[in-house]
Amino acid sequence: MKEKESLNVLDELNKGACMGIDAINFIFDKVDSKELKEILDKQVCDYKKITEDIEKLYPEYSMEEPHETSVMEKVRTWYGIEIQTFLDKSDSKIAELIVKGTNMGIIEGRKLLNHKIADQQVEELVKEYVDMQENALEKLKAYL
Repeated sequence: MKEKESLNVLDELNKGACMGIDAINFIFDKVDSKELKEILDKQVCDYKKITEDIEKLYPEYSMEEPHETSVMEKVRTWYGIEIQTFLDKSDSKIAELIVKGTNMGIIEGRKLLNHKIADQQVEELVKEYVDMQENALEKLKAYL
Protein backbone atom coordinates (compact mmCIF):
# COMPACT_ATOMS: atom_id res chain seq x y z
CA MET A 1 0.00 0.00 0.00
CA LYS A 2 2.82 2.46 0.78
CA GLU A 3 4.20 1.89 -2.72
CA LYS A 4 1.00 3.20 -4.30
CA GLU A 5 0.88 6.14 -1.91
CA SER A 6 4.56 6.87 -2.55
CA LEU A 7 3.86 6.90 -6.28
CA ASN A 8 0.98 9.34 -5.74
CA VAL A 9 3.22 11.56 -3.61
CA LEU A 10 5.91 11.57 -6.31
CA ASP A 11 3.31 12.53 -8.90
CA GLU A 12 2.01 15.37 -6.74
CA LEU A 13 5.52 16.63 -6.07
CA ASN A 14 6.37 16.51 -9.75
CA LYS A 15 3.21 18.39 -10.68
CA GLY A 16 3.97 21.03 -8.05
CA ALA A 17 7.56 21.46 -9.19
CA CYS A 18 6.50 21.65 -12.86
CA MET A 19 3.85 24.23 -11.96
CA GLY A 20 6.48 26.28 -10.12
CA ILE A 21 8.82 26.16 -13.10
CA ASP A 22 6.02 27.14 -15.48
CA ALA A 23 4.81 30.03 -13.30
CA ILE A 24 8.29 31.47 -12.90
CA ASN A 25 9.02 31.09 -16.60
CA PHE A 26 5.74 32.85 -17.46
CA ILE A 27 6.53 35.77 -15.16
CA PHE A 28 10.31 36.03 -15.54
CA ASP A 29 10.33 38.55 -18.41
CA LYS A 30 8.15 40.92 -16.40
CA VAL A 31 10.77 41.20 -13.62
CA ASP A 32 12.97 44.31 -13.59
CA SER A 33 15.09 43.65 -10.52
CA LYS A 34 18.30 41.72 -11.15
CA GLU A 35 18.24 40.44 -7.58
CA LEU A 36 14.66 39.17 -7.86
CA LYS A 37 15.52 37.49 -11.15
CA GLU A 38 18.40 35.71 -9.39
CA ILE A 39 16.06 34.47 -6.65
CA LEU A 40 13.57 33.21 -9.22
CA ASP A 41 16.30 31.61 -11.30
CA LYS A 42 17.56 29.78 -8.21
CA GLN A 43 14.04 28.62 -7.45
CA VAL A 44 13.68 27.22 -10.98
CA CYS A 45 17.00 25.39 -10.59
CA ASP A 46 15.80 23.94 -7.29
CA TYR A 47 12.53 22.81 -8.85
CA LYS A 48 14.43 21.20 -11.72
CA LYS A 49 16.63 19.32 -9.24
CA ILE A 50 13.48 18.01 -7.52
CA THR A 51 12.06 16.83 -10.87
CA GLU A 52 15.37 15.12 -11.68
CA ASP A 53 15.36 13.39 -8.29
CA ILE A 54 11.77 12.27 -8.90
CA GLU A 55 12.71 10.88 -12.32
CA LYS A 56 15.52 8.84 -10.72
CA LEU A 57 13.27 7.48 -7.97
CA TYR A 58 10.12 6.95 -10.03
CA PRO A 59 11.15 3.66 -11.72
CA GLU A 60 11.18 2.00 -8.29
CA TYR A 61 7.41 2.53 -8.20
CA SER A 62 6.26 2.58 -11.84
CA MET A 63 7.45 2.01 -15.38
CA GLU A 64 5.50 5.07 -16.54
CA GLU A 65 6.63 8.70 -16.54
CA PRO A 66 5.92 11.01 -13.59
CA HIS A 67 2.72 13.02 -13.99
CA GLU A 68 3.10 16.67 -14.95
CA THR A 69 0.71 19.58 -15.01
CA SER A 70 -1.90 19.44 -17.74
CA VAL A 71 -2.01 21.84 -20.66
CA MET A 72 -5.16 23.35 -19.17
CA GLU A 73 -3.38 24.01 -15.86
CA LYS A 74 -0.51 25.66 -17.73
CA VAL A 75 -2.93 27.85 -19.68
CA ARG A 76 -4.77 28.77 -16.48
CA THR A 77 -1.50 29.68 -14.78
CA TRP A 78 -0.33 31.80 -17.72
CA TYR A 79 -3.71 33.53 -17.99
CA GLY A 80 -3.83 34.23 -14.25
CA ILE A 81 -0.35 35.77 -14.34
CA GLU A 82 -1.27 37.91 -17.36
CA ILE A 83 -4.44 39.20 -15.64
CA GLN A 84 -2.70 39.82 -12.31
CA THR A 85 0.20 41.71 -13.90
CA PHE A 86 -1.75 43.63 -16.56
CA LEU A 87 -1.84 46.85 -14.53
CA ASP A 88 0.88 46.12 -11.98
CA LYS A 89 4.21 44.62 -13.03
CA SER A 90 6.05 45.79 -9.93
CA ASP A 91 8.50 43.54 -8.15
CA SER A 92 6.12 43.56 -5.20
CA LYS A 93 3.22 42.23 -7.29
CA ILE A 94 5.41 39.60 -8.95
CA ALA A 95 6.80 38.50 -5.58
CA GLU A 96 3.24 38.32 -4.23
CA LEU A 97 2.16 35.98 -7.03
CA ILE A 98 5.18 33.71 -6.58
CA VAL A 99 4.76 33.75 -2.79
CA LYS A 100 1.14 32.60 -3.15
CA GLY A 101 2.15 29.70 -5.38
CA THR A 102 5.09 28.80 -3.16
CA ASN A 103 2.81 28.81 -0.11
CA MET A 104 0.46 26.37 -1.84
CA GLY A 105 3.42 24.05 -2.43
CA ILE A 106 4.53 24.33 1.18
CA ILE A 107 1.03 23.57 2.45
CA GLU A 108 0.67 20.50 0.24
CA GLY A 109 4.16 19.30 1.14
CA ARG A 110 3.54 19.74 4.88
CA LYS A 111 0.27 17.80 4.60
CA LEU A 112 2.11 14.94 2.92
CA LEU A 113 4.80 14.96 5.62
CA ASN A 114 2.29 15.11 8.46
CA HIS A 115 0.30 12.14 7.18
CA LYS A 116 3.39 9.90 6.81
CA ILE A 117 1.90 8.01 3.88
CA ALA A 118 5.04 7.55 1.78
CA ASP A 119 8.22 5.49 2.00
CA GLN A 120 11.14 7.09 3.80
CA GLN A 121 13.07 8.02 0.63
CA VAL A 122 9.97 9.71 -0.79
CA GLU A 123 9.36 11.51 2.50
CA GLU A 124 12.93 12.80 2.42
CA LEU A 125 12.30 14.20 -1.06
CA VAL A 126 9.11 15.88 0.17
CA LYS A 127 11.09 17.43 3.02
CA GLU A 128 13.70 18.70 0.56
CA TYR A 129 10.88 20.16 -1.57
CA VAL A 130 9.29 21.93 1.38
CA ASP A 131 12.63 23.21 2.71
CA MET A 132 13.54 24.56 -0.72
CA GLN A 133 10.25 26.41 -0.98
CA GLU A 134 10.47 27.78 2.55
CA ASN A 135 13.95 29.13 1.80
CA ALA A 136 12.70 30.77 -1.40
CA LEU A 137 9.73 32.21 0.48
CA GLU A 138 12.00 33.91 3.00
CA LYS A 139 13.95 35.60 0.21
CA LEU A 140 10.81 36.65 -1.65
CA LYS A 141 9.30 38.33 1.42
CA ALA A 142 11.76 41.20 1.03
CA TYR A 143 10.04 42.19 -2.22
CA LEU A 144 6.46 42.33 -0.91
